[in-house]
Amino acid sequence: MNALRSWRSSPWFIPIVSGLCIAAAFAVEHLFGGAGNIVVSPRWWIDAGAHAHGSADDFTLANALMLAAAIIAGYGIVVKAVRAALVRFVSIDLLVSIAAIGAVLIGNFWEAAAVTFLFAIGHTLEAGTMNRTRAALVELVAVAPDVAVVLRDGEQLEVAAHQVRIGEIVLVKNGAKVPVDGRVVAGSGAIDEASITGESIPVEKTESDHVFAGTISRAGFLQVEATGIGADTTLARIIHRVEEAQDAKAKTQAFIDRFSKWYTPAVMVLALTAGLITGDVVLGLTLLVIGCPGALVISIPVAIVAGIGRAARNGILIKGGEFLETSAKISAVAVDKTGTLTEGRPTLTDIVVLDQRFDRRDVLRWAAAAEAGSEHPLARPILDVAAQEGLAPQGVPGVVTPVVGKGIVAEVEGRLVLVGNAPLLEEHGIVDDAGAGSAADALAAAGKTPMIVAVDAEVLGVIGVADTVRADAAEMIRRLHASGVRKVVMLTGDTRLVAEAIGAAVGIDEIHASLLPEDKLEAVARLQRDGHTVAMVGDGVNDAPALAIADIGVAMGAAGSAVAVETADLALMGDNLLKLPEAIGLAKRTVRVMRQNIAIALLTVAVLLVGVFAGGVTMAVGMLVHEGSVLIVILNAMRLLRNAPGATRAAKDERVPGRPLETATQG
Repeated sequence: MNALRSWRSSPWFIPIVSGLCIAAAFAVEHLFGGAGNIVVSPRWWIDAGAHAHGSADDFTLANALMLAAAIIAGYGIVVKAVRAALVRFVSIDLLVSIAAIGAVLIGNFWEAAAVTFLFAIGHTLEAGTMNRTRAALVELVAVAPDVAVVLRDGEQLEVAAHQVRIGEIVLVKNGAKVPVDGRVVAGSGAIDEASITGESIPVEKTESDHVFAGTISRAGFLQVEATGIGADTTLARIIHRVEEAQDAKAKTQAFIDRFSKWYTPAVMVLALTAGLITGDVVLGLTLLVIGCPGALVISIPVAIVAGIGRAARNGILIKGGEFLETSAKISAVAVDKTGTLTEGRPTLTDIVVLDQRFDRRDVLRWAAAAEAGSEHPLARPILDVAAQEGLAPQGVPGVVTPVVGKGIVAEVEGRLVLVGNAPLLEEHGIVDDAGAGSAADALAAAGKTPMIVAVDAEVLGVIGVADTVRADAAEMIRRLHASGVRKVVMLTGDTRLVAEAIGAAVGIDEIHASLLPEDKLEAVARLQRDGHTVAMVGDGVNDAPALAIADIGVAMGAAGSAVAVETADLALMGDNLLKLPEAIGLAKRTVRVMRQNIAIALLTVAVLLVGVFAGGVTMAVGMLVHEGSVLIVILNAMRLLRNAPGATRAAKDERVPGRPLETATQG
């Protein structure tokens, strides 16, 4: 009984039963002949014309079975057509319904059965395939953890994942799913983060590292303090974003939808006109069937769903169809330097003493004392080295004034301390007679960010800070060019000498240095005025204006940022630069598939129209070819579910040795 109930609820139940009725009709006709088993002989079928299956004046058992097949397959179609019509929408179902009902009225039972049966099969296949194209979303939902092991009152308790409380300690053992977003407080292990970042190689996690719900422990034992549970986890936000993105319409899809609203009524008018002019009812009904824009309507959404699904599976979140389409047109990519082309973890490399009255420790002590009140990334390496050498500042400066693009001014022990570039000295009227400019230029030429240290109008020395060029930065730029991006531009607040050193190392096409946030915005706007579709890759802080004005704003390493997941047009969940050219390449593939699908749909309708007027294309043949075109469109889109040849491999296989060149800048 349960099996029967399950079969009846299957989407294939109606097509199968309808198909069995059609098979039975052919069997009866073959065994008993077209005129056998007469049920009734209504005269109006004779008057309508001799287009019935078999004898026009005999309503045979074979015809009855064909009629039953048409009713079984067509009932749901008619219901949907009526519902759509009630809200003033002329749907494809209405075209099929009119054609099928018309075929029945003129006694053409075989055509009615064939049209509805084939349409029902096509609809079932279409729905099933669309579900498959959403496989990435299904996989994301599947990896969501169900249970968690928490420490409560010193005991290990297994609870539902959503019942974990913020701040609780969750135990993650080898082979278990991480049930929450959290911070490792004890232990070490290897976590497979493929469900979040798309990277297949497990990541080593130790104390203070962050982990994400839905990832899997491959080795070790971790104690994790829960910082996000349930809907507040990165995985939940990704699922929500993919759901929205797959339903969002591209510009082309919106155009197709508008086109269909006019196209479908136009087909009905054409069919009616052709039937009235020729006096051939069958011709009019056939035009209704072959004019169905089914393949055209589904050509765009199936490609978008497949493309966004494939991207999500690879750790790339695309905001929606419109942004997917725009990403395919990207011709210029603007990148921030620090944290994008570089690791974003600068270290103190040089301390140049310029005033012989002071030594290296003096320069470091005054620089650290001023930077103690700074939140800039360059402050940390200075403070770390000062702490290692026993020169850590006590407390914070009395007054701290960041000067955007130039450095920092601080009041320390009643003295005015400046740490920054040459324009900062000029602004405060400090004469550089110690050669600070030359020393700074030498450091910059070596790819290091120089910071001049001055106390009470006297220049003490220059500090050099260097970051490391990302191992895959040069490969990213090569792949961007290979994917059709004509120009890769660096936008940085650092000095030109530093920027040029980094640009030469990675192959940047154009460099804009010493930029303020508003300068970066203008640089992006200038690229757009030159006719480029611009993607901006940045950290979302100093780059916020440029990210906002760019055609596509790209966030990297977005797995740890709820804001980036929700707001970025294109979010790379991992910290792998090669995901950017992969995303652009996938967008281009998706748009190509969309165009191919549109061409297939329109060509099919055109060929069928010629066939109808030339003779030889019946309603059944028309519906068969129509449904065939729908399946071709779907199968073409499903190619997107496969990774393209040469797609990003494991990071360790692709990256080249890094170079300790790159740097960050103050401001």
